Parts: sequence; C-alpha cells; structure tokens
Amino acid sequence: MKIRLALIAALAALVAGGGAGFSQTAQPPAAAPAPAGGAAATPYVMTMGDMMNTLVQPRHIKLGLAGHAENWPLANYALAEMRQVFAGIAKAQPKFAGMPVGELIDVAVNPPLKAVEVAIKQQDAQKFATAYDQLTQGCNACHMELDHAYVVIKAPDATAFPNQDFNAKR
Repeated sequence: MKIRLALIAALAALVAGGGAGFSQTAQPPAAAPAPAGGAAATPYVMTMGDMMNTLVQPRHIKLGLAGHAENWPLANYALAEMRQVFAGIAKAQPKFAGMPVGELIDVAVNPPLKAVEVAIKQQDAQKFATAYDQLTQGCNACHMELDHAYVVIKAPDATAFPNQDFNAKR
C-alpha cells in the first residue's frame, strides 16, 4: 500500500515537473422499514464519479477561472471550497479501488493546494498558474494510478458558469 502511494507521489511529481470522473458503485445503507401501504425509498449514495463530477470538477474550474482573472478573494474562497469537498469525499468513501482516498488526496492534491494558497496570498498570477497546473497534474496522476488514465483534467479554457463574473471588482 505504501509503495503504491509512493508511486503516486513520484508520478505526480514527474507529471507536475514536466509541465473527475471515477466510477464505483457504493453499497447504499440499509433501507428504512417501509411505511404502511408502500415501499420505502432507497437513499441514493453518490459514487466516486458522482462526487468528482458534481463536487470537485466545478470547484477546480472556478478556482482556475478566479485565479486567471486575478480575483484573489474569489480564488481564496474556491480554494477553501475545494479543500472542504476533498475532506468530505475522504470521509464519504474512505477507499476506492482498494486505495485509501485520504492518503491519495494527501499525496496528489494537498501539496499543490498549498502552493495555490501561497500564490493567492502573494497575489502572484505567475505562481498561481504554476501551482494550478501542478494541482491539475496531481489530479491526473491520481486518475492514472487508479486506472482511469482516460479521465484527463485540464485548465478551463472557457467558463461553464455564464451567470458568474470571475473578474475582480476594483
């Protein structure tokens, strides 16, 4: 297990130096007793792909767009949201494909998130671009390790949020 995590770290470092969607069906919790006269609804349990596509990917996009626009307060907010969602995912699904999700996040995502944080605090667009690229490559390194190399994340080249202005208000 530790060898695989070391390989992820090495792969993330290699990919970042050079330059969401998982899927797994989680077992739903036991259904509540059926109400009188009808069947109980089974709660939907989000898969890793659901969490990556609906929770992580939009925050990755918003973080990139805010940093590109040098809207540092918005970028800082998006960074906090991204950290929060990764923490939630690690709790919701502690293992994926036999790997510890929290440790994968610690290796592939947290170091570049720290670099993004430093760039935001310094309001340095160049450092932000470099750190954001490292974050993106960390995501891709994790995908490769989990046999999802076909899921390739990149910096956004357009907004998926036409109703949000990412430019800083001066």
